[in-house]
Amino acid sequence: MRIPTDRIDTFIDQMPSTNPAVSNRIGRFAVVTLLTLLATVPTARSESPTPLRRTYDLADMDQSVSPCQDFYRYANGGWLSKNPIPPDESRCCSLTWMAKRNLGLIRKIMEEAAARTTGRDHIEQIVGDFWYSGMDARAIEEQGLKPLAPEFAKIDGIKDVKGLIAETAILHLMGVDVLFNYFSTQDAKDGTHVTGNACQGGLGLSDRDDYTRTDDASEKLRRQYVVYVEKMLTLIGDDKAKAHNGAATIMELETRLAKASMTTIDRRQPEAVYHRMSTAELNRLTPGLPWVEYFAALGFPAIGGVNVEQPSFFKEVEKALEAIPLDDWKIYLRYHLIDRAAPFLCDRFNNAWFEFRGKILTGQKEIPPRWKRVITDSSLLIGEAVGQKFVKQNFSPKAREKAKEMVRHLRRSLQDQIQSTNWMEPSTRRQALAKLEAFSEKIGYPDKWWDYTELKLDRGPYVCNVFRCLVFQKRKDLAKIDKPFDRTEWIVEPQRVDAYYNPQRNEIIFPAGILQPPLFDPEAPDAVNLGGIGAVIGHEMGHGFDDQGAKYDAKGNMVNWWTPVDLEYFRKRCLCISNQFDKYVLPGGLRLQGKLVVGEAISDLNGLTLAYRTLERLLKGKPHDRDSQGFTPEQRFFLAFSKLWAGHERPEFLRRFVRTDPHPPYQFRVNGTVANMPEFRKAFGCQEGDPIARPTGEVCSPW
Repeated sequence: MRIPTDRIDTFIDQMPSTNPAVSNRIGRFAVVTLLTLLATVPTARSESPTPLRRTYDLADMDQSVSPCQDFYRYANGGWLSKNPIPPDESRCCSLTWMAKRNLGLIRKIMEEAAARTTGRDHIEQIVGDFWYSGMDARAIEEQGLKPLAPEFAKIDGIKDVKGLIAETAILHLMGVDVLFNYFSTQDAKDGTHVTGNACQGGLGLSDRDDYTRTDDASEKLRRQYVVYVEKMLTLIGDDKAKAHNGAATIMELETRLAKASMTTIDRRQPEAVYHRMSTAELNRLTPGLPWVEYFAALGFPAIGGVNVEQPSFFKEVEKALEAIPLDDWKIYLRYHLIDRAAPFLCDRFNNAWFEFRGKILTGQKEIPPRWKRVITDSSLLIGEAVGQKFVKQNFSPKAREKAKEMVRHLRRSLQDQIQSTNWMEPSTRRQALAKLEAFSEKIGYPDKWWDYTELKLDRGPYVCNVFRCLVFQKRKDLAKIDKPFDRTEWIVEPQRVDAYYNPQRNEIIFPAGILQPPLFDPEAPDAVNLGGIGAVIGHEMGHGFDDQGAKYDAKGNMVNWWTPVDLEYFRKRCLCISNQFDKYVLPGGLRLQGKLVVGEAISDLNGLTLAYRTLERLLKGKPHDRDSQGFTPEQRFFLAFSKLWAGHERPEFLRRFVRTDPHPPYQFRVNGTVANMPEFRKAFGCQEGDPIARPTGEVCSPW
């Protein structure tokens, strides 16, 4: 797969997690699966979404609610009432309106590329043919399962464990998550080097806890999953009895893998998932797992070593390979192949896939239209090819320079904050300033684009084009192993509404897709821009100094640069945030996990604080006049921040989200953040004891 997202964290839940093992350590506003991306992709261009605005609209607010009681509802109540979740989405928020605009622009680019059949360059050819094959519904229906027949035949022909592991490697190339995961990653203790990374995987449900929890909802989900697996096995030709038994076999096998897997919270600790091994050590760890055949089938037989995130998991895999009959493994591989391919096949497969992965897992009511799904697929599979055209038409050099200027303002504020921190010893402060100085910035789009010369697409079966893209990405990813790390490469496409910080690269990225109105508008007042894109920039910078980012130095190496006293004090300040979010409960008794969301909550608070400090500096010596609707610049700043997170989530989505995602739900990203800011209290005249204002002795401030 293209992007190992275990070291990134993003701003908005629109980034696919191609390696399900991950999503905890790259500082991003969100990392999600392909399914969630489909759920958040905007609606058809024929619809009329709420228009983009440079600032707030009184109609979007609910001024019957006091800002000191519930600022989220005060700022967004009107918007929430006017914007219910569309039936083909599992959640929506104000930022999806930005994505709606981008989606229409991308559709136009792809339609124009498909309309041309001569005089095209290679980029136009692959973009156009991808669109054509994905939109050719008649051909997709006629093809049925035929395009996958050769791969099913190879699975049926497996004769031993070596053959099983070789086929596992082939499926990994195709983006099929079976048994475990393997991809390239920057070495956590040597940021100049790329290493192979092996980690737990192979589950059909979202999280290992889905297999182990004993509550009624989890048990119901497992029953629904077994019904889905049985349905998919029936669709590929098994009779009812065989499919029923096969589904039970798969559930038992995956439960065994799940019980050997680490929890999402435990995996947030980078030191807990770093076990660098030579090839000899890897073979000694699991002598019954034929690694030679695995790496040979990938096409990379010679490796210098590998990081094994969970050694105990791979020991259990070895035991399972010995204990579980080969025919059971074949059932498992066949199911995961069809589960991965179903969204790109004819309606009987796609609809069955959506019934479980859309309706049951995320609460979507309707399947998104084909054109929307194809654009979503293109973002994941040929993102930079489409992005080249998007940037040329929609992001000017002037806008790029203004965005860079905004980043410079926020960097200065963070520098001032570090220098003025009174609890840090000089040696720790020097290291923190060195890390900030070493921050690299990627704004708008890459200076060097992906080379797609080796990617061959045509107007044949859509699922074949999809798997060609996945194999192309995976081989490109694996080719990095045992080579110097390339700091110029981007890992998100420029048209995405997204942003992130990567602690191993020590870099921040703001694609052109998010540098659009209303989040970023050169014509908007400073207060509005800083409450919007300023909070985003500050959030990503803050990830460099959250509970995870603080474990990496200026070069991106996982080393401790803190004095013992400072580190202990910092941990206590982080614990304050964790304890705060532990107390938040959603309707139905769904409680947040403070240990899971602490990194994002810290970065939200750090980011908004930095943006506010920047506003103070830019307003110094200028009048603080109220606008025509009576709001001060400071109030407009906080309103702009709250507007970022105006949104809804379906209960089914929230249940999974709260258990597995490191981002707090929308209302807590707003209320939980401003509750720790005395500046907010002052701006809106909140008093000690108001619900939105935490008691003075309980205010959290990691920095």
